[in-house]
Formats: sequence, C-alpha cells, structure tokens
Amino acid sequence: MAELRLGPLLRYVDGSSATFWVETSRPCTAEVRCADGAHGSAETFQVDGHHYALVPVDGLTPGTVRTYEVVLDGTTVWPLPDSPFPPSVVRTPEPDAPVRVTFGSCRWAAPPADEKDPVGPDALDTLAARIAADPDGERPDVLLLLGDQVYADEVSRSTREWIAARRGLADPPGSQVADYEEYTRLYDESWLDPEIRWLLSTVPSCMIFDDHDVIDDWNTSAAWVADMRATPWWRERVLSGLMSYWVHQHLGNLSPRELSEDLLYAAVRETPDGTDVLRAFAAQADADPASVRWSYRRDFGRTRVLMLDTRAARVLEESNRSMLDPGEERWLREQALDAPGSYDHLLIGTSLPWLLPHLVHDAETWNAALCRGERGARWARFGEGLRRRADLEHWAAFPSSFESLTALIAEAGSNAEAGSRTRALEEAAAGTSAGAGAETAGTEVAGAGVGGGTGIAAPATVLVLSGDVHHAYVAEPSWPGRRPEATVLQLTCSPVHNQIPLSIRLGFRFGWSRLARTLGHRLARHGRCPRPPVDWRKTGGPWFGNQLMTLTLRGRSATLRLEQALEVRGSSGRSGDATAGRVRLTTVTESVLTPLTPQ
Repeated sequence: MAELRLGPLLRYVDGSSATFWVETSRPCTAEVRCADGAHGSAETFQVDGHHYALVPVDGLTPGTVRTYEVVLDGTTVWPLPDSPFPPSVVRTPEPDAPVRVTFGSCRWAAPPADEKDPVGPDALDTLAARIAADPDGERPDVLLLLGDQVYADEVSRSTREWIAARRGLADPPGSQVADYEEYTRLYDESWLDPEIRWLLSTVPSCMIFDDHDVIDDWNTSAAWVADMRATPWWRERVLSGLMSYWVHQHLGNLSPRELSEDLLYAAVRETPDGTDVLRAFAAQADADPASVRWSYRRDFGRTRVLMLDTRAARVLEESNRSMLDPGEERWLREQALDAPGSYDHLLIGTSLPWLLPHLVHDAETWNAALCRGERGARWARFGEGLRRRADLEHWAAFPSSFESLTALIAEAGSNAEAGSRTRALEEAAAGTSAGAGAETAGTEVAGAGVGGGTGIAAPATVLVLSGDVHHAYVAEPSWPGRRPEATVLQLTCSPVHNQIPLSIRLGFRFGWSRLARTLGHRLARHGRCPRPPVDWRKTGGPWFGNQLMTLTLRGRSATLRLEQALEVRGSSGRSGDATAGRVRLTTVTESVLTPLTPQ
C-alpha cells in the first residue's frame, strides 16, 4: 500500500484552482478530494528512487473555504489519524478581497520538541500554532519564502549523524550534503516538523532559492565557480541541488496552465524514471544559466508578485558582472511594466536586499571595482578574497544591475504615460547613432523615468521584499528631482529560524550611522565608484530575532506588521507559572504604508 512520505503542500491557489504537492512511498495515483466535491488526481513520477505527484484541482468556487483529504490508490492518507491540528483547508480568494502576504527567509529546521532550540523559537512553527489555535482567525493568503529553505552546508546534528552512518565524513564534502538522497533528507527534516507540515498543507506558498539551498557563496564570482568546479565533489552537489529544488520547490510555484505547458515536467512524467531527464536539465542549467528561468510571476487580485532568481541567473565575468542575465532582465522589465494600471501593488521578491546599510553598500561597490581591476591586479586579488570572506554579493556588488533595478522601480512606480514615454525614448536612444543625438536621448530617458505624466494611475506601492541578512529593517529611497508617485520601500525580513553573532549585529547598526556613511564614501572614492543614482534612509529597525513580516493589501492601501517569535514569561513572574515557556508571535512594529481606502 502506498504511504504519504512528505506533504501535502498546498502550493498554487487562485479563484477556481489549486495544486497540491506530495511525496509517496511507491508509484500510485494521488488524489485530492475536497468537501464540496471538487477533486483532482495525478500519477506519481519517479526521481532517484523517490515518487512525487503534483495534483491539480479545478472547479473551485471563489470566496469559499473547503476541507480536503489526500487519497493514494483509494486509501485516505491525509489528514493523519489522531492529528492534533484542525482539518487542512483550501481558501479561494474573492475578487477585490484584501491580500495578506507573509514573508521571510533563512530557516534552519527546528530540532525535535524534546531538545533545546539553540537559536530560539521558530517563527513559522509559532505562526502555525497561532493559526491552529484559531482556524477562523487571521491567516496569510500566501507565504513568500525568500531563500535558504534548507541548509545544504550547515546540517543539524541528527543529519550529520545520518550522513556519517551512510558514507562517513572523511572525504569531501564531509558533513555537508553530497547527492540527491541527502538533499531529500533536508526536506524531510524541515517539512516533517508537525507544525510546518500542517501549515504548508493549509496556507499556499511561493518559494525561491538562495545560496544555502546549494552552498554558501553560490555563484559569488567567476573565480569562485572555477575553484568549485576543480573539486571532485562539486558537480554532484550542484546537480543534485538543482534537481531537488526543481522537484521540491520550483514545480509548486507554477500555475496549472504553466505546468501543462512545461516540456520538462511532461518529459519527467512520461518516462518510468525521470532521473536522467532531470539530471540532463540540471547539467544544462549549470553550464548555461541563461537557458533556464527560475523566476516567476504570481498575481493575487490586483497585487503582482515577481519572484526573482538572484543566484543562478548571474553573469559573472568581471568586466560584465550582472545579477540577472539579459534575458532575465528583459523578463523582469516586461512583467513589471505589463498592462500598466492593472495592479495596485508590485512586490518584487529578491532574496538579496536591493538597499543595504550605506557602509555595506559602499563596501560592496568598492569591492566590485577592485575585483574588476580598477586599482590593479594586486588589489583585485585582495578584493576576491574579501568578497568571499565577507559575503559581498548583494545588488550593490553588481553596480550595473543595481542601477537597472533602481531605474525600473522608478519607472514602475510612475504613472503609465510616463512609463510609456520612457520606453519609447529608450527605443529611440538604442537606435540613435553615437554622438550628441544619443546623449540627448539618454538624458530625456533619465528624466522621464521618474514621475510625470497624466495617464493611468501609478501603483500605490512598489515594495522590494528580501531576506538573507539575518535581521529586519525598512528603507525608503529618494530620487533626485521628481520621485515616483508610488510608495517605494525596501522591506527586509530574516531569519525565520537562525541566528546572527553579536559582532555582526553591531556592524549592521553601525552601517546606518553618519560616520559609516563617511567611511563608505572614502571606500567609494578609492574604488573610483560613481555615486548611486538614488539615496535612501532607514525608516525602521534594525530588528533582530526569529521573525516574519506581513503585508495587508486592501484596495490601494497597505499596512506592514513585523512579528517575532518570543517565549512568554510567566505572568506572575514565578518559575512555576503555567504561562511560562509558551511561545507566541509578538508584534514588534506595525505601520501604515499607504492610507486606508474604503471597501
């Protein structure tokens, strides 16, 4: 009899359809049956001895809530017998209903309940407990998990012991994961956590990878890639990482229509064992990153979410470094500017923050200049070593990409007429011969990209959602001259469940200071770096702890709440107090980003 090994994960949901991801113990037919009669089924597919299915369900009614069960070859396997949690449900959105988006990144798997947690309570576990205690209360409409869903290079004690029993730790990569089977262990450890398993079964999720999903510093530079490819273990590691990401995370990001059109998904399902097909795809993705798009778009009513791959899509030649390859950059631009006026909120999900503390930004820009040879070969060698040691690889470390993203955000946050004029001028500039005419066209483009125009209204917000840096903050940009009509903010939130040393906490606090700005300017001058095209200021934070941010988007209004998972002290102050030791999400800050609009 087939058993449910992992899942179900409720991934994609819109007004009339949903998809559910499961792993089973053997080949079978997986079904999802909803209480109102809607159902779907799919045959499992096989990868490296594991069996998976992505089950689409159509015919759902907007604005309804229904329980569901998972059935394998006619036997009900979910909900689990004697589950302490409420039934898992599918909630389909109503048109024009508010949208709640909860996001964060960087989650070590929580230890078993009987072990002390070395990094404090898990924010996602705590969110699950709150929803389970009040199933009809507030809950996210979607979880955006912005990277480091698993840590392939920093495994738990139990996983280290499991790896040691499987192959020993003497040979590289030691206690880090080495192959596909070991990656599946990470997902088992993370997603079989009872609270997380239930949470992901009842709240839709969107995911994108960051470096630790494969390895720290993944694709930080061309020299780093060359060094890794020279090791005997790296090829198996990176191919297994991409394969496991495609199976466990990427497939569920796609809509039913996108799945039906995906040639790789069809090929894997059509063969008795899809391992070789998927491995060939992963090899191609590693050798030619521009041949694959991991980024994707999701629309939630009048909220548009663009989830960006800022790891695999990089161009790493020092003379042409870019966070996104040209095709990826075109895709981002097309999605951000598609159908102007059709969305009220644009959320750009990028694991790596766009706006950093000023000293960190200037240090990364300076380092990029050193590495490309602005101060000679000796400084270039120093810069490469520093880049790896200090993780200097955010948007600021790719200056041309930082400028392009900044310009796109300004354009997307301006009204449609201004945006249309900008695009027309850019096209004219591209076709203009070098000389005074080209310079004039370029000047007009820069002026038109920010504000102006009387066409379709700009979105209410353009919000960049990020993680990675193990703390949370809010930063607001300001452009010279006219700024975008939209509220533009950098919202950074991490970790969900991790830690940050005190020294780095102090460094991030210092990085926003006036003295830090002065030091940063000196670094920039040494690297002959131009001033950035935008300035910004910190308007909230930094906050440290295991935490989540939630956006509530209602019409053209937006509010932001930051919550931390904290252990409750006894209300009486006595050690035997029954309330002591409990964990809850505590609101750290809540703010209105745009004014409330009537419903």
